Amino acid sequence: QVQLVESGGGRVQAGGSLRLSCAASGRILSINDMSWYRQTPGKQRELVAVITSGSRTNYADSVMGRFTISRDNAKKTVYLQMNSLKPEDTAVYYCNADLSSMSSNYQWRNYWGQGTQVTVSS
Repeated sequence: QVQLVESGGGRVQAGGSLRLSCAASGRILSINDMSWYRQTPGKQRELVAVITSGSRTNYADSVMGRFTISRDNAKKTVYLQMNSLKPEDTAVYYCNADLSSMSSNYQWRNYWGQGTQVTVSS
């Protein structure tokens, strides 16, 4: 079974930094886009950052210049470096990826991680 597992969340003061990691496991053939989303109670998940298979990146305006998404294909891992954190960044952060695997008969499927809590105090 393919899994995405996030780590690195926690509590930090405003202005601080955190680095989130998301590792994919399973019999994976290929990984396409990898993304980070976030969600607060009462709101739908919003896209924070995307990195393509060619390592092209896009960011939400609210995090541009503060967050950096990167990937390590050998480790099947995507990262989100979060600097200059603000209380408004408080949310559950979710990893998302399109990948093909043995379990999907090598068809592209979309997967979500379980989420990791990020809390930024004022």
